[in-house]
This record gives sequence, structure tokens and C-alpha cells, in this order.
Amino acid sequence: MIDSILDRLTRLHPKVIDLSLDRVLRLLDALGNPQERLPPVIHVAGTNGKGSTVATLRALFEAAGMRVHVYTSPHLVRFAERIRIAGRLPTDPELLALLEEVEAANGDAPITFFEITTAAAFLAFARQPAELCILETGLGGRLDATNVVERPALTVITPIAMDHESFLGGRIEAIAAEKAGIMKRGIACVVTRQGRKAAKVLEARSSELGVPLIREGEHFFARTAPDGGLVYRGPSVEWSLPAPSLAGAFQYRNTALALACVERLSRTAPVPAFPDFPQGALGPGIRAVEWPARLQRLSRGPLVDLLPAGWELWLDGGHNPHAAEAIAQHARAWRDKPLMAVFGILSTKDVDGYLEPLAPRFHALRAVAIPGEAATLSAEDGAKAATRHFCLDASPAASVAAAIGDLVASGPGPARILICGSLYLAGTVLSDNS
Repeated sequence: MIDSILDRLTRLHPKVIDLSLDRVLRLLDALGNPQERLPPVIHVAGTNGKGSTVATLRALFEAAGMRVHVYTSPHLVRFAERIRIAGRLPTDPELLALLEEVEAANGDAPITFFEITTAAAFLAFARQPAELCILETGLGGRLDATNVVERPALTVITPIAMDHESFLGGRIEAIAAEKAGIMKRGIACVVTRQGRKAAKVLEARSSELGVPLIREGEHFFARTAPDGGLVYRGPSVEWSLPAPSLAGAFQYRNTALALACVERLSRTAPVPAFPDFPQGALGPGIRAVEWPARLQRLSRGPLVDLLPAGWELWLDGGHNPHAAEAIAQHARAWRDKPLMAVFGILSTKDVDGYLEPLAPRFHALRAVAIPGEAATLSAEDGAKAATRHFCLDASPAASVAAAIGDLVASGPGPARILICGSLYLAGTVLSDNS
């Protein structure tokens, strides 16, 4: 039943993506404007690190005993992953009733899938008490359906890089301008360290709107402690905390960004409903962070069972050059075992930009097509692209399982296999490996 209604909703608009606020505002008005009845909102935009930052924020505030609504996209296995209501995912009957109600309010009017599901999330959140609501933009920011929230408690911008150029523009300045569209007059925006061009755009927009810009490297800092933990320093605090539970050196920065949000809200109390944040919740919160398919080690399941003793299977859904650079940086520490890859990516992505930093690090690579995705790059073309970027042992495979089997049979072991290139591929892997 869930699949059938989701399929109907995808057919309500001829384009998968059509950035606008008019359609979602019309639907929200028909639903009684639930976006006006949300608890205090943290609104997160950016190119990379959004999901990890949102997951860290959720874990921190839940460790402090708060009920937190969270809206993210895309989902990996079940659509319900997108809408977390006061700390829990909706059951299938709850989700079905919610989607049917929103579908009835919309009628046959054109609307995108993301817009109608965003409206469903707002409706669910407005009906359930919570202390905080965290919203992740789907694409861009200025015309993203989540940007109908007029007065968030805080806005957040993660690293900005080239991605979705056909929708957001072909220059980093244009993409940064879209992300900066979530800024609201007089409301603070916490920003991770950006490249020079993106930073200039954000600064100009913040100056125009009178937005206090809280910048990494100027107002807050993070470093790795000798024991591997994280040391955070902000305008009024210095915290010694555990290492992020998510793998990758870049997670220290994502965690610092979330901690800067905690510090800002605790220090300024922009809304009366926001409680004092107990410092004792910081460590447990950081240890509790979970975010699948972001340098995630798979420890059990049918795909893991294909591996001999001593082999490791990892999964990452990053799909643009900035994400690939971050993985490549982390891979420098993986010197104890050969690194191999199962690679699949959409043809609409910057395939060469993704492979350039990563392909030379792979001892071997098997390319696969992403099941069910019309825009997938073929396995043959994926292998050719990897060869072009100096992966000397690259060839196509019929499936992820076949790719893993071939790597095990042909390569030196034990080794570390990374499945990478696409969140859609990651979702398929998580489903098949469950």
C-alpha cells in the first residue's frame, strides 16, 4: 500500500525536480499551514555533510532528553526514514494515513514528490509535541520546499561544493547563493569553513539580512586530541569530548558544526521553549550518532558472508568530487590492507571528478549498474572511467555480490572493500544485505 501511494505521488508533476515554493505553499494552506505550528526549527543546507550534521544534532539533543522531529532525504531503504516524529519512525499504517490525507488535500494539482512529502512531514510534526525540529533541505535552499519556514531558531550551512549544477547553476557562486537562501533576517547562521568564492557569497547575503554569521575557524574550532578525542572551542566554552562515532576525519568538522549550534542555542536562548543544554549529555550524544552509508562498516549480512576471514566491507553514499576527496583523505590511514572498490554512480553526476582522487587508491575496482535507476552509468562505462583515472584493475560486474566475489577471488587478501559512488546504490546494498 505504501509503495502504491508513493508511486501515485510521483506522477502528480511531470518533472522530478522543479524548484518553486508556490505549489507547496498552496498545499500547506489547504492543510491549515502546519509549518506555522512547528517547534523551534534548525534548518540545514549545504552540499556535503548535511545528513551527518543532522544526525549529530539529533543525537545530542535526544541525549539531553529532548523530543526531536527530523526531516531528511533521500531515504535508503524505507520511505519512513525521511520523517522521524519525536524520535521515532512512523509505522506503515500511520504513514499511509498521513500520505492519503495530504494526497486528498492536494487533489490532482501539479506538485513534486518532494513537495508533497515535505508537506506530509510538516503535518505530522505539527500534531506531535516536541522541543525541536531539524529540517534538511532536499536541494539548494532558496526555493527548497523546506524553506517555507519563515522564522527558524537557527540556520546551518555545511560545506558547499559543485553538485546538481543543472538545477543550481554551473558556478560555485550560484550554488552558494541558493544555499544562502535559507538565511533569515536577524537569525544566526552557523557555517562550516568554506572555499573563498562560496564564503564571499555567504558573507554578502548575511550582511544584507543582518544575519550573525558564526564561522568555523573564526568563532568555533575543533581539533583532534592526542587520545583521538575531539576538542571543541567556541566563543564561551571549551569541551573535551569523545571521538565522533562516524568514521572519517571530516566527521570532526561535522561534529564541531553541530556543537556550535548547541552552544549558540544554549547561550542565546532565541526562543523561550529552548531549555538549557546539559553539558553531561554531549559525550553520550556524540557516541550515539548513527548515519548509515557514510563510511559505514558492514559487520553482518549476506554480502558480508561472502568475505573470507580478515576481509572488511565498507559502504559510502557520497557521489560528488568533494565527497570523494574526503573519502580519499580518510583512505590514507588505511595502510594495513589493500583497498578495493565496488563502484556505481548515476550518469548525471561528475563521474571523472568523483574518480580522480579515489581511483588511483584502489588496488582493484569492479563497476556495477545501479538496479532500478534509469540514469545509472553502465558497468562497462564505470570500469572505463576508473581505468581512465589510473585504476589498473577495473572491470564491469553483473551485481554487487558478483563484484565482491570477483574481488575476493582475484585480489590479495585480506583486503578492505569499499562500495561507493551513489546513495541509490547504498540503499540497494543496505536492503540486499539486511
